[in-house]
Amino acid sequence: MALFFGSQIPGNDTTWEAMKSVAEVMDGGRWTSAWTFDHFVPPLPFLDEAGDCLEGWTTLIGLAVSTDRLRWGCIVTGNTYRNPALLAKMAATTDQMTNGRLELGIGAAWHQREHEAYGWDFPSIRERSDRLEEACALIHALFTTDGPVDFEGRYYRLGKAPFAPKCVQRPHLPIMVGGGGERRTLLTLAKYGDVMNVQGTPDAVKHKIEVLEKHCDNIGRDPTEISRTVFLPVALQDDPQKAAHLRGLFGAGMAEQDRDRHLPIGTAEHIINVFRSYEASGVQGIIFQGIPNTPRLYQQLDQEVLAAFE
Repeated sequence: MALFFGSQIPGNDTTWEAMKSVAEVMDGGRWTSAWTFDHFVPPLPFLDEAGDCLEGWTTLIGLAVSTDRLRWGCIVTGNTYRNPALLAKMAATTDQMTNGRLELGIGAAWHQREHEAYGWDFPSIRERSDRLEEACALIHALFTTDGPVDFEGRYYRLGKAPFAPKCVQRPHLPIMVGGGGERRTLLTLAKYGDVMNVQGTPDAVKHKIEVLEKHCDNIGRDPTEISRTVFLPVALQDDPQKAAHLRGLFGAGMAEQDRDRHLPIGTAEHIINVFRSYEASGVQGIIFQGIPNTPRLYQQLDQEVLAAFE
């Protein structure tokens, strides 16, 4: 099966019109999916947190209904920002509005400064992992249970909660559990998720796929039911010095050798070769990060990179 491609359309330092113009170009191209982010301030450390930042779910819905073919999602919704029953209702409604083109991305949340700025609790990573697993169990129950749903967890509760309409997609819309934590997040994915989304070198991603498969074996689930995607910073850049600068910016914390070999930042040929290495590691889909909201760049990537995988 050929690789499929998506891209996050960033909501920071942009406008609604710019995001919509990119979505329209993607909808007419080779792209499979488009994604917003769930942040309330520009999230990267080198960005000005006072800059413009559009809310992820409202922009997702607006963009999704303005397109005809693309699948849509938020990569990924921070579980700490919304009650999971509300999120499930939002997701099923959006699936109805798009005639079955939504994927629900969810993660434990990580941006501490964002929580501090807006007054949201930011528990320990253990508690956030516990909350994520419980939220995924609750959402899965709402999506799949006939009739009212009772749920009694440590953090979330439902009391004979009706849930209609259900998702257009059957048995329910795909749930992407974002993150590569091997003991907790990948186990939550094995239990309740349908899409894996991780980061790392091809070898690191291959290892995480193997961990996921072991979790699936332990709980009696077929691991082929879960699609495997990676989230990678991508940039077409023919100037070697500029490409090296960008790799250093997006690959902070990575060894220089790994940045140069495994970050898809550089010429089209380099990007294609990097994607081939991820494909060999077991990845089925690649979601781009960091592309400016410029339609011309998406057209160029479509013609020079995505076309190589047809």
